[in-house]
Amino acid sequence: MTGSVWWSIVSLVFILCTAPVWSVSVMSVDLGTEWMKVAIVSPGVPMEIALNKESKRKTPVAIAFRDGERTFGEDALTVGVRFPKLCYTHFLELLGKKIDHPLVQVFKKRFPYYDIVASPDRGTVVFQHDSETQFTPEELLAMLLQKAREFAQNSAIEKINDAVIIVPGYFNQAERRAVLQAAELSGLKVLQLMNDYTAVALNYGIFRRKDFNETAQYVMFYDMGASSTTATVVSFQLVKTKEKGVVESNPQLSVIGVGYDRTLGGLEKQMRLRDHLGKKFNEMKKTPNDVFQNPRAMAKLFKEAGRVKNVLSANVDHFAQIEGLLDDKDFKVQVTREEFEKMCEDLFERVKAPIDQALKTSGLSMDLISQVILVGAGTRVPKVQEKLTEKVAMELSKNLNTDEAAVMGAVYRAADLSNGFKVKKFLTKDAVLFPIQVLEVIFDREADGGVKQVKRMLFGQMNPYPQKKILTFNKYQTDFTFHVNYAELDYLNPSEIQSVGQLNLSQVDLSGVAEAHELHKGAANAESKGIKAHFTLDESGVLALSSVELVIEKTLSDEEAAGEESPFSKLGSTISPEDALKNNLDEKPVKEEPETGKAGESGEKKDQSEGEEVKQSSEEQQAKEKPTEEQKKNATGKDGEKKKPKVVTVKEAIKFSEKLIGINPLAEKEMQESLKKITSLDEHDARKRAREGAMNALESAVIDAKVKLEEDAYNQAATQQESEAILALCAKIFDWLDEEGYSAEAADFESRLAELKQLTAPVWRRVKEHEERPDALAGLESTLSHSNNFLATIKNMTANQTEADETPIFTAVEISLLQKTISDTQEWKSKMIEEQSKLKSSDNPKLTIASIVEKINNVEREVKYLVNKIKIWRPKKKESPKDTKNTTSSTDQKAKKDGSGKDKSKEEEKVIEPSEEVNEEEESPNAAESGQGTKTKAQQPEPEAQEPIAEAEVPEVAEPVVEPSKTESELRKDSESEPSIVASALIVFVIHVLFRLVT
Repeated sequence: MTGSVWWSIVSLVFILCTAPVWSVSVMSVDLGTEWMKVAIVSPGVPMEIALNKESKRKTPVAIAFRDGERTFGEDALTVGVRFPKLCYTHFLELLGKKIDHPLVQVFKKRFPYYDIVASPDRGTVVFQHDSETQFTPEELLAMLLQKAREFAQNSAIEKINDAVIIVPGYFNQAERRAVLQAAELSGLKVLQLMNDYTAVALNYGIFRRKDFNETAQYVMFYDMGASSTTATVVSFQLVKTKEKGVVESNPQLSVIGVGYDRTLGGLEKQMRLRDHLGKKFNEMKKTPNDVFQNPRAMAKLFKEAGRVKNVLSANVDHFAQIEGLLDDKDFKVQVTREEFEKMCEDLFERVKAPIDQALKTSGLSMDLISQVILVGAGTRVPKVQEKLTEKVAMELSKNLNTDEAAVMGAVYRAADLSNGFKVKKFLTKDAVLFPIQVLEVIFDREADGGVKQVKRMLFGQMNPYPQKKILTFNKYQTDFTFHVNYAELDYLNPSEIQSVGQLNLSQVDLSGVAEAHELHKGAANAESKGIKAHFTLDESGVLALSSVELVIEKTLSDEEAAGEESPFSKLGSTISPEDALKNNLDEKPVKEEPETGKAGESGEKKDQSEGEEVKQSSEEQQAKEKPTEEQKKNATGKDGEKKKPKVVTVKEAIKFSEKLIGINPLAEKEMQESLKKITSLDEHDARKRAREGAMNALESAVIDAKVKLEEDAYNQAATQQESEAILALCAKIFDWLDEEGYSAEAADFESRLAELKQLTAPVWRRVKEHEERPDALAGLESTLSHSNNFLATIKNMTANQTEADETPIFTAVEISLLQKTISDTQEWKSKMIEEQSKLKSSDNPKLTIASIVEKINNVEREVKYLVNKIKIWRPKKKESPKDTKNTTSSTDQKAKKDGSGKDKSKEEEKVIEPSEEVNEEEESPNAAESGQGTKTKAQQPEPEAQEPIAEAEVPEVAEPVVEPSKTESELRKDSESEPSIVASALIVFVIHVLFRLVT
């Protein structure tokens, strides 16, 4: 590689590494039932909460549609109080559920004013907004994610594409796919769907990483939110990991136990308090109408119940009051904490159940738990804390931000997963809540009905993920089908099993099995190892079947082994054992334990052939790909022994089709329709914002014009015709705003604003000229004064240098040019001031600010040119003829002879003319040893004066470094970027004083 190519590569790498990176910011979104929180990480800004337009740290999950306008958050809730049907809230629990789901029925009972219908294709929930418009929960969530992205981008001041989204840990496969599709509709790239309790645990761990060691520490997080309650047991410890050949210790959190109650939360308490307030109002008999039959009144009661519930967490009683609740009748009643606790007594008894479930799944006792940390707004209720203290028998920890812990942990994970940030490693291992199994239906004459079911566990309860697994099917010679289902959920109560929904996940049909076997049929040296299905449970907890293949092991004869070596085996010989082991760790064979699917068949013999799994460790597979030294030795043979046969693995891809059972994702056509609907709403909102901005700008300009014309300065600067035209146009615009402004587009407002600016611009410009002219003239006067002082200084310097028989710094032409520039500027100033004084305020000015600035620049340019010249100048004296005779240096005085022995020192002697510059900074080769530079011929001392010159006698400022000679154009170019004339004059004054001291 040549030097030029090498430096080109180095330069390119440097540019790429130092170039600014754009759009690297990431975000996280905590999707709660009632509130949404957004956090960001951007360059130069660590983890922080993105504020909404009201500068609040959390936003209500609410979207309202009214009169063609779409509003979010607090604005939407305001609409919802008057028009409850037009404001959609608490819709997160409807994702991935059919119309007959138990939780959908609960939602319809809580919010009866929504018109909920079933999707004709999927059977899922659809909100019937009006006769022509429908909204699915995925579409509403996509709009909400777009708003979250807007908050994040406003805080980061750049575009954001990547996000980590927090979901409840009990979300099943259909619900997780629904969230991913909603994110796709919003235009977000989901780095990961993160369980809420995992995000909380990560937030806890990243600030306490120094407290962890190799011994596991067990912490329980108790989270009570708006709709659900979760208890999670998490272990923290240091583990050793190997990356790029380096072993290092990193902290790791592992979820080992989870218990939850998806209907226990603040929302249920709020609903009960709302019903209590409604009964109290009906008992007052203020109106014959029933408050429960009025949706608007129920929406008001719901909002007030939420406020009272929060107040009762800190007070023993409080008054609930609503103006004009129903039929213009006000409502006010006192509610005590005791009454509130009594109406929610059964809910408080359910507080302990998630803890028992979490301990059971983790296999730990409460004695091993070091802390119980409260998370979620629901844990602020005193009764909840009382019940928890009774259960855990220890002091509850409140050292986490109950609202923001999850979203801050998730944004740390987002920064870790992104390519734009490097964070300290913190490993996370989540756990499977609902075990997943594979079900085979096998024809068997001995079984009842001729078939039997074989179940094999794929991902067991609390198995860590992300993870890959391989399932092997033996002795299938033709196409077959298997099912992927949730395993038995006996550890859950019956109501929760119903809430999980459809237990059947998918049906997989394999085709081409017989053809794949036919390719190797009859080969005596081929052995089938079964059909292997590769499953993946990714970081988002979504299950996928990645590939299916038939595996055949072939034993090659000596001739075949010697004659042909597969490219794969050649490549395998270059793979190190560490790399091969790393590649095989992620995919684990499933230990198969076939079970009978029907009751009463426990004693039936199991089909061992169907349940057989290829048991081969990663080390054994590695040994086949790269033989050890001993295997190599045996392969070559010794003492006439035969070589061991070579075994190769052949994989034939099997076609498969996977059909989801239960809730199907949105089809491509439905996705396009939803995207079109959302895009239309986005465009409408953009037009609305543009119209509002243009209208506000026009109104402000009209009011500003009328106010200014009432001031003396503007009134005098405008002619009578101009004032009348401006006022007439303002009145015309006001009339137009009142009559047609409500339906006008942004372009109409902008055209009228341009017309108004065209009339007012000359008047406003005159006023600006009159107001700023005195300051500009003062600046010109100051420039002229300093320039005159500078001119006098350089004239004295030039005269002194001429008397001292030295070469002057400045030529006569340069001095005269500066003097002429100053004189011409002074004359122009006097003339223009006189002409301007004769004009009226309403006339266009002749002495403009721009012309004054131009004159200032002209004078400063000439001065700066001379300042640049003096910076690179160094003093030198004219040489006398006597000095010229002794200009030969000590090194040049040595005899210089050619090949004939003739002395050529005289021939090479050089006489320096008086005008020639001498560089005194060049040193002889022995300068470092002698500490003295080589003397020039003009400065060579006489033989009797060999003492060096003291440093104090030659001030550094008198010997500036000589730069390469510059042309006049270059000096003038440098003068454009020099400091102001005041600073330049000060520099010249200092140089002049030092020069006088030297000479």
